Amino acid sequence: MGIVYDSNSQTFHLQGKSSSYIMQLINSKYIAHVHWGRRVRGSNPGGLLVRRRRCSFSPSTDPDDLTLSLDTLPQEFPGYGGSDFRVPAYQVQMEDGTTVSELIYESHRIYAGKARLEGLPSTYTEDESEAESIDIILADPIIGLKVILTYTVFRDVDAITRSVRFINESNQSIKLLRALSFGIDISHSDFDMLHLSGTWARERHIERRPLATGGSVIESRRGASSHSLNPFMALLSKQADEDHGEVYGFSLVYSGNFVAQAEVDPYGTTRVVMGINSFDFSWLLEPGEAFQTPEAVLVYSAEGLGEMSRTYHKLYRTRLCRGQFRDRHRPILINNWEATYFNFNANKIEELARVGKELGLELLVLDDGWFGKRDNDKSSLGDWFVDRNKLPQGMPELVSRVQQQGLEFGLWFEPEMVSPDSELYLAHPDWCLHVPGRRRTEARQQLILDFSRQDVRDYIVKVITDILASSPITYVKWDMNRNMTEIGSAQLQPERQRETAHRYMLGLYEVLERITSAFPSVLFESCSGGGGRFDPGMLYYMPQTWTSDNTDAVERLKIQYGTSIVYPISSMGAHVSAVPNHQVHRTTPLDMRGHVAMSGNFGYELDLTTFTEADKEAVKGQIELYKQLRPLIQFGEFYRLINPFEQASAAWMFVSEDKKEALVAFFQVLSEPNAPLRKMRLKGLAPENNYLLNEAGDPNESVEIFGGDELMHVGLNLPIWKGDYRSRLYRLKMEE
Repeated sequence: MGIVYDSNSQTFHLQGKSSSYIMQLINSKYIAHVHWGRRVRGSNPGGLLVRRRRCSFSPSTDPDDLTLSLDTLPQEFPGYGGSDFRVPAYQVQMEDGTTVSELIYESHRIYAGKARLEGLPSTYTEDESEAESIDIILADPIIGLKVILTYTVFRDVDAITRSVRFINESNQSIKLLRALSFGIDISHSDFDMLHLSGTWARERHIERRPLATGGSVIESRRGASSHSLNPFMALLSKQADEDHGEVYGFSLVYSGNFVAQAEVDPYGTTRVVMGINSFDFSWLLEPGEAFQTPEAVLVYSAEGLGEMSRTYHKLYRTRLCRGQFRDRHRPILINNWEATYFNFNANKIEELARVGKELGLELLVLDDGWFGKRDNDKSSLGDWFVDRNKLPQGMPELVSRVQQQGLEFGLWFEPEMVSPDSELYLAHPDWCLHVPGRRRTEARQQLILDFSRQDVRDYIVKVITDILASSPITYVKWDMNRNMTEIGSAQLQPERQRETAHRYMLGLYEVLERITSAFPSVLFESCSGGGGRFDPGMLYYMPQTWTSDNTDAVERLKIQYGTSIVYPISSMGAHVSAVPNHQVHRTTPLDMRGHVAMSGNFGYELDLTTFTEADKEAVKGQIELYKQLRPLIQFGEFYRLINPFEQASAAWMFVSEDKKEALVAFFQVLSEPNAPLRKMRLKGLAPENNYLLNEAGDPNESVEIFGGDELMHVGLNLPIWKGDYRSRLYRLKMEE
């Protein structure tokens, strides 16, 4: 691991564990991209880049060097207006209205470790030896703009982070019209593009399609990273699959409007750019002011999607998530939402806790409806005081009753929202995002508080702090149930109105930093109608996310499989719910619902008090088994085995870091008549070791011994079942 600058060839070589990222200065002015892929020694990095003169429609930048055209040069941070006609990574506008800018290399600085980003979440190091960074300083001296490109290469994971800082060193204002986090030009276009798409209750489904000449774009204009498209994109070699082929991953550590684009030019170069969406965005830089872009995390894998995913998992779990719960086992919980919805009182919650303790649960979470006059979703958001009709003795008394039953207590909030029918809105109607004279569009009968305002942020911090300080609350579910409309702020000047959406995100990050820092012993889980803001930005403050409001076991196979493309298992909330399922009205066996939910941070979301004795015994067994498997599931290496987007079945497995233990989960969605015999090849085991294999949770199941090589290269015999919605967990332990 390290960064080497060769002054003779003017090349920068970023060396990861098994990858190389090489850049070169052209004519001591322009930063060109040379190579990103398998690690090379760098014997002649200056000889790797070839340029060729093109026609007049790709004009030469230097009259003395007709092979140099910005329109064909593979660049690291391309601009607009100076002869490059491809999609730019940045664009500025001067006071005279012009939008031409060209950045020239000025200097660079290589240093140990990694600096924090001002006001933004980012990956980090705990010791300077874990990473090395380089700042490449570019400047447009004509307009007085300085741009710092920051790269970090990690010692223990094959990942590179990139971000950009814009500084106005002129005596006039500069408006940023486009300020993305990176640009990169790859020398060919023989790729498929993979991304994660969906909608509410159907998040992060995998889509793959070939690149073609022109632009392939994913983006959000919703004010959040969104259910629709996740801030992640990958380019795959044509034959790449889970375990083979080259994969280039791009993930943005941001929770608001984003864009990711892969553009293929006429000469087969692929330009990738990613960052804050320039749609409805601008940022005014007064003299001396700076603007910091979010961080992008780039991962190269020569061994398919699986290796890329495990790289993201390790980095995000250990060096993006923070706090006491980063490395701590997550509690098994009961959430009352689907059990009671808004119809509960203190006695009902205590009864849920009593049964939960009997079954072995560890935490009760009180969801929506405990505050204001919240008997439905039409009122009271913003009125964060206890509803005395439901909880006449207040929150401390309820928390005490739950704790007396032996469970910890958690609480639901939706702090970013306000109901028009609320005391807060009556007192401060200008505190929501709005545009004067325009309709205030409601969604779920609520509006969005303007977190770009300091007074709004201070109020939210105070009321949430007061509640959390009033009782021993150990868990918070932080929800957000609508996207932005009428994006405007009463406190911003006209020329800054298009800054509102990003200022909102900066304000949200400030609030999250203040609250999570004040309550380090509270486990925070983010939520946005389920997975509407499942992104790296939120994971920086909250180490887990409610994966989807859809708790159907069959639908969750695709949702959790797709989520695992980027996000670690320890970040996924997964619950067993009642049947028929409340979202799709499907009935699945308790075993399958349990096995799917055990493949994440485990919990229940149903009325425990209605359980039969048989149900209770089954759930006790699930909880006891999960407690045994919890370290392996939450912190083991994850391997995808059978893709539910391609077959009527699914499978995945968890392997301990030392390869001594593994867990395999297999799910049959639909039965097949007269089905063939099938084997499933496992992954990640030590081929030289022998493993004891048995069905997890079945004390009567006989133990068989297989070699790791047999399980990986021959395969495990799959069961032959009649009937839909069947599942099995296999437990493997290395033979001593």
